[in-house]
Amino acid sequence: MAIKIKVGPKANEKLISLELNIRETLDGNYMIFDHIDIDIVIVSDQGKILTLPKELITDQVYGAQNRLFSYLKKKGVIDMSSIQGGNIYGSMEAKLLDTEGAIEYALLNISKFIDEERPYFNYLDAHLEDHEEHVTNPDKENSTELGDVEHSSQKGSLRPDYMRDMYGLHGYISGY
Repeated sequence: MAIKIKVGPKANEKLISLELNIRETLDGNYMIFDHIDIDIVIVSDQGKILTLPKELITDQVYGAQNRLFSYLKKKGVIDMSSIQGGNIYGSMEAKLLDTEGAIEYALLNISKFIDEERPYFNYLDAHLEDHEEHVTNPDKENSTELGDVEHSSQKGSLRPDYMRDMYGLHGYISGY
C-alpha cells in the first residue's frame, strides 16, 4: 500500500515515499509488519504507538521494543513519560506528541528505525540459513557414510554387571 507523506509548510512540501509492509485497518490504524521481532501499530484515534511481539516473547522482543521507543524518544515523536507496558501480554506502548502531522512523522521515523535494524535481520537470516545448511549437508570432515562407524560392545553408562539400588552402587556381582 502506498502512503504519501507531506512534510513541511505548504510552500516547501516534499513528497516522501516509504517502503513498508503496512496495512491500514478499518478504524484507521496503521499496522507495520517489517520488523523481525515485533509488529508496530499506530493507533491514530488514541494517538499512541503500540508494539506487539510476533510469536514468542523473548529478550529480543523486549530489546526491540526498547530500541524503538528510545529511537522515537530521541527523535521527539513520543512523550517520554508515557512509555509503558500495554494491556496485551508482552506489548509496550507510548503516546504520540499532540502535534499536527504526528502520525506521518511517526511513520517516517519508524521506517528509518526499521532501515537501521535491517542489517540485524539480514545477519540473523544468513546465520540461520548457514546453520541449516551445515546440519542438513555437512562437509566430509563432519560426516560419515551409513555403516562406516563401528558400534561398541558396551553402550550407555549403565553396566549390567553392577547392582544399583536407592543408596548407590554396591560393587561387582559375579555370582548372581
